[in-house]
Amino acid sequence: MRTPNTTTPTTDQDTPQGLLFAGGAYVLWGFLPLYMKLLSHIPVAEVIAHRIIWSVPVAAIVLIMLGRTATLRAAFRNPRMLAMGCVTATLISLNWGIYVYAIVTDRALDAAIGYYINPLFSVFLAAVLLGEKLHRMQWVAVAIVTVAVLVLVLDAEETPWLAFGMMLTWGFYALAKKSLPIGPNQGFLMEVLLLLPPALAYAVYMGSTGSAKFLGDNPTDTWLLLGCGLVTAVPLLCYANGAKLLRLSTIGILQYIAPTMIMLNAVFIFGEPFGRARAIALPLIWIALIIYTVSMVRKMRAKRALA
Repeated sequence: MRTPNTTTPTTDQDTPQGLLFAGGAYVLWGFLPLYMKLLSHIPVAEVIAHRIIWSVPVAAIVLIMLGRTATLRAAFRNPRMLAMGCVTATLISLNWGIYVYAIVTDRALDAAIGYYINPLFSVFLAAVLLGEKLHRMQWVAVAIVTVAVLVLVLDAEETPWLAFGMMLTWGFYALAKKSLPIGPNQGFLMEVLLLLPPALAYAVYMGSTGSAKFLGDNPTDTWLLLGCGLVTAVPLLCYANGAKLLRLSTIGILQYIAPTMIMLNAVFIFGEPFGRARAIALPLIWIALIIYTVSMVRKMRAKRALA
């Protein structure tokens, strides 16, 4: 859901514009399951293909308006950056695929769990793979989430493999994005441009076999697939620009809006069963996130006091 390499704001103060952009992005992500549910009768691969295809013009228009196309051209001429872009593009496409599959197969709650776990999984990866030191309370939060994950795994009937898949793909995507020295808007356009050839090839193949929903018998399907570009690109670009105008601690708190809304949609609108394992695991995850967030806010305040 987020653009990980933009989580460091350029100011120590929250701005109204930043709150509007980033908060709006999370609310849009929270409503996204309602849109994806309308596409549940369309093959997941076709939905992902059109998310990619129609994100390209949206992202390109934004980049042209911002006048930042030069850095994108330079990135495509750099073999190392191009290879890194292929890695992030692959991970984000897998994440999108798992997310859409979770929604259309009535497992939106798994998507919410995956997004709840994501922040602490990223912290864990940073500690293990990047050598970043965690404070005691952060380790406590990671330990509690580990217990929650074990509860979900040990409950054979409700093991949320889709949630773990989302956690892994987004966690490693965030990690890879840290090494991609390009702006958020340029990075997103680079990723969808790299994914565009296979997406177009698949769409053409589906059209040639007569099984494509796009430009098919139902005009509503065509319009919904066209709209995939907007619902994919707009929240990502809003977040990428809003995060620059907010403190890290504020971003850390706002990021729980989307999974909470997804969870509410899953339970109260889609009627998904909550289950015993989730009833135990989700409160543990919330406790861990509270501990993590409080620790992060205290750390930020301590840094500002020393500055």
